[in-house]
Amino acid sequence: MQGQGYAWTPGIHSREQVEAWRQVTKAVHEADGLIFNQLWHVGRISHPALQPDNMLPVSPSAITPAGKAFIENERGEGGLIPFVRPRALTFEEMPYLIRQYERAARNAEAAEFDGIEIHAANGYLIDQFIESGTNRRSDAYGGTVQNRVRLLLEITESLIPILGADRIGVRLSPLGKMNDISDDAPESTFGYLAEQLSGYGLAYLHIVNPALEQMQNGEKPEPYALSMARLIRNKYQGTLIVAGGFNADSATQWLRDGQADLIAFGRKFIANPDLPERLRVGAPLNVDDPTTYYGGGEKGYTDYPSLEQDRGEKAKACVDQRWR
Repeated sequence: MQGQGYAWTPGIHSREQVEAWRQVTKAVHEADGLIFNQLWHVGRISHPALQPDNMLPVSPSAITPAGKAFIENERGEGGLIPFVRPRALTFEEMPYLIRQYERAARNAEAAEFDGIEIHAANGYLIDQFIESGTNRRSDAYGGTVQNRVRLLLEITESLIPILGADRIGVRLSPLGKMNDISDDAPESTFGYLAEQLSGYGLAYLHIVNPALEQMQNGEKPEPYALSMARLIRNKYQGTLIVAGGFNADSATQWLRDGQADLIAFGRKFIANPDLPERLRVGAPLNVDDPTTYYGGGEKGYTDYPSLEQDRGEKAKACVDQRWR
């Protein structure tokens, strides 16, 4: 529960949650799908209101992030509140932190997930250790790049005996700025990390597109961002997934150029339950509604129509019009 960073997010730390997730994985498998559970700990991107006994959030160093936490207020509504100064984790707490990931991995297996993804991106706890802007430690988990990536590598090594390396993925965000994150030498940091992760035989490495912001705005990617993507491609000897800012054309081009093995979509999948089919036939996409991303019921979650539903509604409208 220490890892929660937003109101109403699901967990996988209790028996009830495992049973609930088993219903989800069953439905996915019945549809001939595969499903991985993404394990995260948000670290300082939390708030005492989200923590057991209103404890302070934890981080590698006691540095307050800019921005606000999404919590449930006293009226049961979602609201934003400024982040607080986190508590720096002690060296003695690190084994306990790793055991939390081990427990989550075992629970994911019990819930019949096909694998897990270690979330080490987007300014959350593992990323806070990796990047120099948030890690000012002077012990074995801070300072050099070798020390700053130690936590991720130790977590990875601890989960391999539980699940097998081929059922584990890792997510990184080189050049990412989300949640007030930064690094003094990102090429050295993420180049070294990609190289180290190559040795484990993982299912994949999943990176947030370094050119995300430019591509989302329809702009030409900056050379610096593209060079980072190429660096990771060259350093990581395994399946590379890149996510963020893609459309059908740019995704196809990146795959043809060998810049990635797979392209992942997030927001477009929220609004398009049949996204692969829409991309395959060149059909128009539903437009996602960002105001429904967090919290709430089925609106903006399970009510976006598929192509088949669209066609049915259009056919019905034609019949109705004809008989008026």
